[in-house]
Amino acid sequence: MTTTTDSAESRFQANNTASNMCGFTLMNNQVGRLVADVMETKDNVTVTHLPSMIRVDAKNRMDVVYSEIDEAAGEEEGWFNAAEFEESMSTHYGRMIHEDDRTIMFANPEDAAEYIGFDLKEYQR
Repeated sequence: MTTTTDSAESRFQANNTASNMCGFTLMNNQVGRLVADVMETKDNVTVTHLPSMIRVDAKNRMDVVYSEIDEAAGEEEGWFNAAEFEESMSTHYGRMIHEDDRTIMFANPEDAAEYIGFDLKEYQR
């Protein structure tokens, strides 16, 4: 019996190259669809509607501006906020920063350093 160590390359192979992508999933409900509709108008954002959820993916950075959601909903400014966003969002990838007027998603943690007070200087012993 002959054995071989060669095998077909797996499509599930690990790849640790940075994707430069960030994103989140939303519940497929009224608020989730509203957020997705607003995010679809942004140049670097791709929205994928699935039966039970909505994927929102972006290259490098994505801003969810609350006043844009308020306007699309026909609500007064301040209706949509970080708490409302968190309630509609199922999961996210990338660094997520909540500010008073928006949530910002970053693909690379280094890009969010100034927002989270992270010092990128090399540590010297």
